[in-house]
Amino acid sequence: MTVSDVSAPTATAVLTHVVRSIVDDPEAVAVEASEAKGRIRLEVTVGPGDLGRVIGRRGRTAQSIRTVVRAAATRDGAEVDVDFVD
Repeated sequence: MTVSDVSAPTATAVLTHVVRSIVDDPEAVAVEASEAKGRIRLEVTVGPGDLGRVIGRRGRTAQSIRTVVRAAATRDGAEVDVDFVD
């Protein structure tokens, strides 16, 4: 059982769904969770060539994803940070 299963299942599910709907290769999307200082860190890994799509121009798409996931995390009663890993 991972941290995301215990602490922020809604946020993890929302993040996975949103990122998979944006990228060309949805099967390559992976979300890993870790916990530090009372916050949950969700690291997103995507397939080659898809990172630019997820980040968007000037990081606007990435920031929007972070906003939506943080809102979903309130339902879980958790605080989350979303990082996009190259």
